[in-house]
Amino acid sequence: MTKIRCVSPIDGSIYAERETLTPDAAQAAVARARKAQPAWAALPLDTRIAKVMAAIEALNGEKDRIVEELAWQMGRPTRFGGEFGPMNERARYMTSIAADALAPLVAESSDMFERRIEWQAQGVVLVIAPWNYPYITALNTIVPALVAGNAVVLKHASQTVLVGERIADAMLKAGVPAEIFQNLALDHATTEALIRSRAFGYINFTGSVEGGKAIERAAAGTFTGIGLELGGKDPGYVAEDADLDWAVDVLMDGAMYNAGQCCCGIERIYVHERLYDDFVAKSIAWVNGLKLGNPLDAATTLGPMAHARFAKTVRDQTAEAIAAGAVAHIERQNFPADDGGAYLMPQILTKVDHSMRVMREESFGPVVGIMPVKNDEQALALMNDSDYGLTASIWTGDAERAYALGSKVETGTVFMNRADYVDPAGCWTGTKDTGRGGSLSVLGFRAVTRPRTYHLRKRKP
Repeated sequence: MTKIRCVSPIDGSIYAERETLTPDAAQAAVARARKAQPAWAALPLDTRIAKVMAAIEALNGEKDRIVEELAWQMGRPTRFGGEFGPMNERARYMTSIAADALAPLVAESSDMFERRIEWQAQGVVLVIAPWNYPYITALNTIVPALVAGNAVVLKHASQTVLVGERIADAMLKAGVPAEIFQNLALDHATTEALIRSRAFGYINFTGSVEGGKAIERAAAGTFTGIGLELGGKDPGYVAEDADLDWAVDVLMDGAMYNAGQCCCGIERIYVHERLYDDFVAKSIAWVNGLKLGNPLDAATTLGPMAHARFAKTVRDQTAEAIAAGAVAHIERQNFPADDGGAYLMPQILTKVDHSMRVMREESFGPVVGIMPVKNDEQALALMNDSDYGLTASIWTGDAERAYALGSKVETGTVFMNRADYVDPAGCWTGTKDTGRGGSLSVLGFRAVTRPRTYHLRKRKP
């Protein structure tokens, strides 16, 4: 057995520590899930929905505890109140559409034939969740998976090891059987061995590109369904007719919220040359209004990054860009809490180009590069010059223009006058190195089910 440790970004202490399961114990846990799953799937849909929503309510009842734990585990300031708003919105929406999403597709129901497609549970669903939004990213799949009749095994990130335990406690309190939802402390080797043994009917992974590749290698030849959400380098484009102040406020928040640790955070911005100077000036003022500090302090608006090694990646990208000619606009003296470790001051860079890593590779931190553009065509070329494709944020007063431009952007979601938001009615998906598959919406139920066709001939012709 090995140990999973959460090193708190607040002070570098070990905040939580858990021993991982042995391979035999892990296999036994999955076997229990597989044995219990048919009885869970046989319950009425309304019963499964009620139990899942009761678990969501149980989590809401632990809000104060959870918010403080998140600050200690991954650094989000307590003033933002955790993830309860989007968690509740998504759970309510997904359960509200469940009956329609899981309804059979009937081709014929006559005295001669019954022809239909029904949606069967995949069996046991593995959810491998990340630390940056540890509740909502996990529940995006857990909720529809349980509602559709699956058993779920959750492997949570070591940085947020307590999150899986809180979800498991809530499920048990709500009456979800212990075998149907299991939070397991697993190391990489054991997880990959389970995948290779075809232990799961479906796997959802949110994390790095390299992590996604490891999942695919482990699943090779098993024909297990996989959903991969592997991050992004999401662009914003501010056209000449945009509402400038609105664009600055939303795009800067999209770049800096959660210390920039958002898969769909804004990491590069292209601004029409007419608005460029004003946009940069207003953005600098916006960022200088942030307060970097201890996330337990109610005045803090920018907490530490989840780990010092993550902050080092951002520092290295920023330093390389400056050495190559980029201009940094945020002064160190404005952010004295930057300690060279997990506490990282925000930064705005201009004079950047796509030869720089900070404009090409995922930063996942509070830094954003801003470039001027002459027109939509130049902005489109730059937005598509990326290995990622999760979301794109287009700022204009013309919806038809946004749609026409958005239809050419290589991305999973196109926003107009919005950024860094996950709509539960939309499919959360991406292209290129962002991965494949999708969660939320009716398609989120398709991921955790498989079709079964019934062709019933009732009598001789």
